[in-house]
Amino acid sequence: MPANRAALILLTALAPISWGTTYAVTTEFLPPDRPLFTGLMRALPAGLLLLAVARVLPRGAWWWKSAVLGALNIGAFFPLLFLSAYRLPGGMAAVVGSVGPLLVVGLAALLLGQRPTLRNVLTGVVAASGVSLVVLKAAGALDPVGVLAALAATASMATGTVLTKRWGRPDGVGPLALTGWQLTAGGLLIAPLALLIEGAPPALDGRATAGYLYLALANTAVAYWLWFRGIGRLSATQVTFLGPLSPLTAAVVGWLALGQELTPVQLVGMALAFGATVLGQIGAGAKAVRPFSSAEEKLRKDSMDLAVPALRR
Repeated sequence: MPANRAALILLTALAPISWGTTYAVTTEFLPPDRPLFTGLMRALPAGLLLLAVARVLPRGAWWWKSAVLGALNIGAFFPLLFLSAYRLPGGMAAVVGSVGPLLVVGLAALLLGQRPTLRNVLTGVVAASGVSLVVLKAAGALDPVGVLAALAATASMATGTVLTKRWGRPDGVGPLALTGWQLTAGGLLIAPLALLIEGAPPALDGRATAGYLYLALANTAVAYWLWFRGIGRLSATQVTFLGPLSPLTAAVVGWLALGQELTPVQLVGMALAFGATVLGQIGAGAKAVRPFSSAEEKLRKDSMDLAVPALRR
């Protein structure tokens, strides 16, 4: 794997690693039972900040495309994820979410024309199995609404990832602006839900303010910029196989910062999930870049034939 592609993968991996800290920050720093307000505070300030930095607004069809991507990746994903986490027994939402790579493999075949391989399917199964061993706690009654919410959240993010890859970016627009569009659209979608369901915003002390600043800046603005930047340069399958790093990071943070025990079964699960993440990157790099068609290759050669004599003169 070329060094520049390895560096790109590592930078993209920082996004799910950052998301793995969300649970610890939420439980230790933020007001309890305000998932929608927390989602709003993650998305909207980060989106407005990136818009101010990029200073580029959508044009033409990108108004509705940004709204769709913002709803899938942010506006629908955040509330559904929080709803599933509150209604399901420990870790079950993450287990359901771990099937995301398999959904992306299927959607990439449907929308991107990327033929699913046995290797990708098996890697997705191993990743989901590893995450299950890491996060699944003692069984409890499964709430149907929670399960449906977790499945919907996973499908929403998977669809958003593939559509982000399919639509790309407008000419002259970088990933910073695209990220700002989506975060702002998603935050505006969450805002009325937070107000209607949770009421007025809670009073914030210094600890909560610091927590929300971290979530908005590092956990969302920077992380989602890295994520969408990675989607633009890697294959959708490569990017989605970085997803298991999020629950793995959450387990490590819980062990280091919250005093939570890591059992031998969890360690085996971490090894499986991490191995699947690495395997999902190896050998996929060439598929991320579309090869020249025969017509494009001929045009490129003709251009070179014209350019070389001109340079010699």
